[in-house]
Amino acid sequence: MTPQAEIDWRDTIIPVSRRFDDPYFSVADGLAETRHVFLTGNGLPHRLRDGFHIAELGFGTGLNLLALAEIAAATPGTLHFTSFEAYPLAAPDMARALAAFPALDAGPLLAACADMPGARHHFTLHNIQVTLIFGDARATLPLWEGRADAWFLDGFSPAKNPELWQPDLMDHVARHTAPQGSFATYTAAGFVRAGLAQAGFTVTRQPGHGRKRHMTTGVLP
Repeated sequence: MTPQAEIDWRDTIIPVSRRFDDPYFSVADGLAETRHVFLTGNGLPHRLRDGFHIAELGFGTGLNLLALAEIAAATPGTLHFTSFEAYPLAAPDMARALAAFPALDAGPLLAACADMPGARHHFTLHNIQVTLIFGDARATLPLWEGRADAWFLDGFSPAKNPELWQPDLMDHVARHTAPQGSFATYTAAGFVRAGLAQAGFTVTRQPGHGRKRHMTTGVLP
């Protein structure tokens, strides 16, 4: 049985992980950060095409998926989205968190996530085929048979959740990336950038969102 996340609430709307003492999204407009970091950072939506595969470390509230669905609607064909999550949110907590973003249509996602049994959960969100893989990514990612065209690296802060940013896991991210595939992450921590570079990515530091001076993007040659 996959353990669920235990959370507290900041200002009644921002979920904060008790385990990692870190918020699930930016206090300075989480949706704007998602769009800046993960969508623009991966060159989306202009790279989207039929069969394009996005993978993610850290599903969290599902905010990144909803932001992707918003821009994917105009893409012909089917997209694929695979997310690795060790501690999924309970459906009521997900609903409460996503209520902070009324511009997004969270209803279909909440309905799909109302019951998430087993180690994997599959559903369709508009034109996106979604797979959620539960468990420690250090164990589940090496067994994954897919390859991503773009990665959302969205674990909790490297200072508080260093296990999800270790060089060996970044190496598996690279191994499961298609040629010319990309990644984007909100963090610019030195050991994370070094691990991704060592894994084979061409790593670039970019302007961050809000009060964060820098973020990181990269491409696998």
